[in-house]
Amino acid sequence: MVRSTKSESTVGVVRFRFEDLEIWQMAIEVADDLLDVADELEAKKFYRFAEQVRGAALSTPNNIAEGSGSLSKREFRQFLNIARRSTSKTPTCSLSLTAESS
Repeated sequence: MVRSTKSESTVGVVRFRFEDLEIWQMAIEVADDLLDVADELEAKKFYRFAEQVRGAALSTPNNIAEGSGSLSKREFRQFLNIARRSTSKTPTCSLSLTAESS
């Protein structure tokens, strides 16, 4: 059984389980960088690619967070697998952008 999805901190603020997961923290850092890239793409008027990069950037940490609320390890692993597969979206967006700007 997976731990409870919420825990109470000492100051009374509710923390979610995923906030303590190192993989989620790393995914958030990557997402922040990708959101900066999306902003640059938008400034260059590559609106479609900017939106694709934004979606890809948020998909991985969102799936990790959603999976952390699972009631079983098996279900949590399924969400982690989805998150892992979501990382393939970003290179695809990059390759598409390279092809279009050529």
